[in-house]
Amino acid sequence: MTPQSPKPSRHDVIIGRWNPSAANRLPGFGVIINIINGGLECGRGNDNRVQDRIGFYRRHCRILGVSPGDNLDCGNQRPFGS
Repeated sequence: MTPQSPKPSRHDVIIGRWNPSAANRLPGFGVIINIINGGLECGRGNDNRVQDRIGFYRRHCRILGVSPGDNLDCGNQRPFGS
């Protein structure tokens, strides 16, 4: 719920309260992945771990009847703090 510099709050990202500043970061689930595990999974192109996360996220969105939104991947995002 709270930011941990240099990372924004995941909550702020998902509700649209965060504005990106650089590094190919656009609001959406991709930035959430970047906040949680970006140093290991983001900025590496197509990564199977990220694709698995996106698949689980889409499944849960379908179950809840909500849209997953745009910008689900972090393959072209620079990890926070790098």
